[in-house]
Amino acid sequence: MSQKPTLPGDKIAIIEEFETGKNTFDDGQSIRSLVIGTTEFDKTNRIAKIIEMKKPAVPKVGDIITGNVAALMNNMFAITILYINGKPTHSGLECICQARGAKKRILVRVSDIVNAKIISLLNGAVHATISEPELGVLFTQCNKCAGKVIPIGNNIKCVDCSYIEERKLSTKFGNSDFIK
Repeated sequence: MSQKPTLPGDKIAIIEEFETGKNTFDDGQSIRSLVIGTTEFDKTNRIAKIIEMKKPAVPKVGDIITGNVAALMNNMFAITILYINGKPTHSGLECICQARGAKKRILVRVSDIVNAKIISLLNGAVHATISEPELGVLFTQCNKCAGKVIPIGNNIKCVDCSYIEERKLSTKFGNSDFIK
């Protein structure tokens, strides 16, 4: 059994060698792929087929995502999506979260784990918010020494070096079940 990646329309065999199988078609001379996937040849029965690749999970408006803050920009930050509604995703998809009204307030830092709600899918970009109480930072470390932090109101305080910094904390901050 031989495997190789294919795209729709890719030639995978000639009709004299194999017959069409699942997710393939015969163009009169060749067997071609109908889907993105992996080619599989059954040499005993002389059938070529494509095992379709699963589509990556894309969040919908209203979904709650859990992710890792990947980048900070002026008035916004990017989150690499790790979970959609508590289910893991490996798509590597990122969303943009506006930091409206923050006015020099530090909402998040790179590498913080956050919950956010998807508010729109515009122009090929996923947009989210952390404005609701249960949304925001779920896990973070001290920005100075990478030590453990505890919440103090709207701030976090390092238990090792006593550094205090502001964050937009989720009501689930510090809870080990934060993905659910």
